Formats: sequence, structure tokens, C-alpha cells
Amino acid sequence: MSEHIEQQQSLSEKPLVSERNQDYETVQIEHFRAKNAGFWTRLWAYMIDLLVVGAISGILIKPIFRVVDIEISNPYFLLFSPYKVTLLILFLLYFTLMTRFFQQTVGKMVMGIKVVPKNGGKLTWSTVIFREVIGRFISKMLVIPYLLIIFMPKKEAMHDLFADTVVEHEHAYEKEVQVRYLKPTDGQQLQEGTVI
Repeated sequence: MSEHIEQQQSLSEKPLVSERNQDYETVQIEHFRAKNAGFWTRLWAYMIDLLVVGAISGILIKPIFRVVDIEISNPYFLLFSPYKVTLLILFLLYFTLMTRFFQQTVGKMVMGIKVVPKNGGKLTWSTVIFREVIGRFISKMLVIPYLLIIFMPKKEAMHDLFADTVVEHEHAYEKEVQVRYLKPTDGQQLQEGTVI
């Protein structure tokens, strides 16, 4: 799919408008890029993921705790019970492994979005661990960092900022027009601007 998009981008990257002035020439280049996923799409994906983690917990972890006769509700140390610690580990493992191997969790698959590095390429273990373990742990404890998605230009949460990642739609694209100002005599670039 990405090869098809790259071919499509290279086909559409051609000058649309070329205006000539005494001092410079204006060239507009049009191409398409994947649309960033917004707050509501990501919220619904996260809710689906919470249901998946809750189902895994109910099917696997709770029965084991009941068989071993460990209480689920009473916290022992710093308001964390063994069950809560196990649930947190399951939560972090789920997000880390799914993001590393599929670039998306079940919730993201349902909503048609995926995690990609800002610089392109593939997600590395260090990026995923930094995003899904450290960044998500901080975001989950404070909750407010999730709201950054509303205000950031590329719709990034705090864990995206930590790991230099963005969440994009798989099949939705935005048209982007680059405006370049070139000297007419030697073709050197004077200034470059982007209009979306």
C-alpha cells in the first residue's frame, strides 16, 4: 500500500502553477499525505483496547488469582494490589507488542489508524518501549497528556512527543501544496512555504 502511495505522490508532485515576477518565480507543488488521527478517533480506539485488555484479564488473570487464592481488591503497598500490578503489566505488554509487530492495536485496527515514526521508516524496539511503556505510563497516571491531541498541530499526545511518532489514518489522505519561490536566473531557492 505504501509503495502505491509513494508512486501516487511522485506522479502528483508536479508544478501546478508557475508565475514569473522580476525578482522570483513561484512554483506550487501538490502531493498527498496520510491524514493524522484526531482525538475522537483515538479515544474510541483506546476504549476498544481497554475492552480487549479487560477481556484478557477476565479470561486469564482473574481465574489464576482465584485458584491461587490471592485477593483481587485489597491493596498491599502504595494502593497497588498484586492484581492491579499484574493488570498494569498486561496493559503495557499489550500496547508494546501490538504496536511493535503490527503498528496498531486491535482498537487502532478497528478505527483504521496506525502508529508511524515522524521520520518515516519502521518502528524500533526503543521507540515502541519509550512510547508505549514510559510515555503511556505517564499519560495513564496523569490523564491530561492525552488532551494534547486536541491542541497539537499534528494531533500528538505526550507519548507521541516522547517517541517522535504520529498516529495516521491508513486510508485517508490530505492534499498538501508546497509553494516555492525561485530565482528566475539561476534557479536557486529563495524561500519555501507550505500551505495545507
